[in-house]
Amino acid sequence: MNERSPSGSAGRWATLPPATGSAVMATGILSVGLHLTGFEVLSVVALWLASALWLLLMVGFTALLLGDRRRWRTSAGTPPALTAVAATTVLGVRYELLGWTPVAVGLLVLAALVWPVLLVAVLRHLPRRAPGAAFLICVATQGLAVLSTVLAPTCGDWLAWAALPLFLLGLVLYGDALTRFDFGQVVRGAGDHWIAGGAMAISALAGSKLLASGVWSGGAETALRTTTLVLLALDLIWYVVLLGGEIVRPRPGYDLLRWATVFPLGMTAVAALSTSAATGVGWLDSLGRVLLWIAVAVCLLTAYGFARAR
Repeated sequence: MNERSPSGSAGRWATLPPATGSAVMATGILSVGLHLTGFEVLSVVALWLASALWLLLMVGFTALLLGDRRRWRTSAGTPPALTAVAATTVLGVRYELLGWTPVAVGLLVLAALVWPVLLVAVLRHLPRRAPGAAFLICVATQGLAVLSTVLAPTCGDWLAWAALPLFLLGLVLYGDALTRFDFGQVVRGAGDHWIAGGAMAISALAGSKLLASGVWSGGAETALRTTTLVLLALDLIWYVVLLGGEIVRPRPGYDLLRWATVFPLGMTAVAALSTSAATGVGWLDSLGRVLLWIAVAVCLLTAYGFARAR
């Protein structure tokens, strides 16, 4: 039987590249950061923008799966496909912070179902020399860990226990992506090279949420605290290195992959804020607030570039 091609409005959304999910991740994590710093109105606006784009992407994802499975399989084998998982978990975190636990649980279930399918497909086709998008194998996995720990206080400590192996697996996957990363992307990349730092940031965020869950004590708690601080320090080192690459070789033109720059900037801010709350290191809160507004500014510039490109 011949596979049908997507048609109508669903067909138009099916043509959106998987990397578009980075825009959902970017606006979603900025919504989380704005909530944590008390800017609730701006946070909710960012949440609804992220949610609307997520719905459009899900329509396209479904239309492509039902109408052109060969092209869907091809797209599913590329790292940007994992933005579907990462974006879903980021939205889930924000909805839980909003108090909409059933929605957050539904998003966790959806992400958990899609994650192994896409992760296996991506790992099977991951090249030896890869751009920053390769780090999405870590980002998607840590996204599940973060959302699980955020839901643990209302849904049970077992979610925090389930998040721990995801957290550790995410670190292993980060190491795998790092061995494949083309470091020349630091000065040549179109935007997704920033995910090298963003993956470290979401790993630090996952560690901080595990630490704040209160499930562990004694040596395990100390190990989690140390690991989280080390991960955040490595993330900040990446931040400086990547910023240096932008200064050495500016790339001012708009590219869809620039949304993959906004997400790591916002994630680093949120990781600093969350780590400060979990570890009691006060100056990290001030740092996180400064980094958040840098991320907001870059997001506005990227949105302006997007509007001009259209």
